[in-house]
Amino acid sequence: MGEIFDQRQAIHSDPRRVLNDRLDWSLLRTFLFIGQEGSISKAAARLYITQSAVSQALKRLEEQLGATLILRRGQRFDLTGTGEEVLRIAADIYGNVSRIGAALGEERDSVVGKVRLLSVSRVESSAYDGYLAEFHRRFPRVEIEVEVLRSADILSALQQRTATLGLGLCRRVPPRLEQRRLVPQRYAFFCGRPHRHFGVKGLTVDDLRGESFASFTSDQIGGNLSPLAIFRDQQGLEGRVVASSSSVDEVRRLVCAGFGIGCLPEHLAADDVARGVLWRLPPDDGVIDADIHLLWNREQKMSSAELAFLEGLAALADPT
Repeated sequence: MGEIFDQRQAIHSDPRRVLNDRLDWSLLRTFLFIGQEGSISKAAARLYITQSAVSQALKRLEEQLGATLILRRGQRFDLTGTGEEVLRIAADIYGNVSRIGAALGEERDSVVGKVRLLSVSRVESSAYDGYLAEFHRRFPRVEIEVEVLRSADILSALQQRTATLGLGLCRRVPPRLEQRRLVPQRYAFFCGRPHRHFGVKGLTVDDLRGESFASFTSDQIGGNLSPLAIFRDQQGLEGRVVASSSSVDEVRRLVCAGFGIGCLPEHLAADDVARGVLWRLPPDDGVIDADIHLLWNREQKMSSAELAFLEGLAALADPT
């Protein structure tokens, strides 16, 4: 009897056994997201909890492990050697936990509902298209509603929590919204066949001075494409904006019709250049970068369908 008691006492006094029995997986999951995002605030956004809750979870994990996992340096932090090893282990555990769904047959039909997506026009990305196909395969009972709006209207709707998420331009992130870069875009100057610069080689930015422009309605100070206006001002391109639209397709149409020089995403204009409909103008390295971002409101309560869609798309997007 005494021998059995001694064995039990030895088991419960072993700190490794206590750690195995009592370690909270949710704390490891939180630490995994901290390590992946490289930021407490971004981990909080991904987990849909407050930064304070993430910090408390990190503190509790360090207390349970009896080790320091990160070293803070102002707004930044670095993983300790132990932290890097724990992060690798947490990633392995997360991968194994993810396999449980497959082992149980993944009850796809249990995820139902509607996802309301607001998007700017002409989001061209093979990765995004592939994600939509894969999401529908996995969750066939989820309905997707896509509405095309201006970026400013998308940001406003997300702040008011009238949509699940948005795809649009975002120069400054409004309060309560989170963003991930989904489609990188470099804008460049083009002109259409009726324009006097069409087909002319060896042009410089100086040759564009005095020319009229067809541009976007958000191409103004304070708008999401205000860097276009700033670039023209810095380069001394003082020609008037004689035609404008919120739609990239309509701006392209106006440029092709000869209303003026237009700034368009290079990847969207590539086919028109190849077909001889548009002509690429200087500067050779383009004008500005204006990427399409995945956007959502961190304070919005979401259904299982909305969470599934957002989590997968956020994983596809660039966290920087």
